[in-house]
Amino acid sequence: MYLGADRVKKARIQTLKSEFESLSMRDSKDVDEFIVKVNNIVSIMRALGDMVEESYMVKKILRVVLSKFMQIPSTLEKFGYLDRMTVEVVIGRLKAHEERMKGHCEIEEKKLLMTHEEWSERKKMQSESDSKKGSRNGSGSFRGHSGHGRGGSHQ
Repeated sequence: MYLGADRVKKARIQTLKSEFESLSMRDSKDVDEFIVKVNNIVSIMRALGDMVEESYMVKKILRVVLSKFMQIPSTLEKFGYLDRMTVEVVIGRLKAHEERMKGHCEIEEKKLLMTHEEWSERKKMQSESDSKKGSRNGSGSFRGHSGHGRGGSHQ
């Protein structure tokens, strides 16, 4: 009976390792959601007796970050901290960057966005306003003509 339970445990660990390796940050909406997935899998693996190294987790997390986070793994690799870095430090750096990006994105989101219909209506209103201004100043212009006859400007 013990031998069968051990085989089941080893098979489960292999399945979890496969899940861990296939994790991608693209499947998560933010850093927190991704880290929860990572921690859940690693916790189960450790509970089953597998020794998951901290550096293995750090490297995995940094290997699958989204392009908006690419400067973080690059910087950490450049200074050679990966083998000594903890998961908590990596999470902290990713979350700090995510917060900075949220602030930047909120500024971008405050810009005025219009539908095509709203834009067309706005242009129509502007052209009507421009045509009213042109008729008030007495230029008598009509369809690009200056009102000076066929010869252009007469002086």
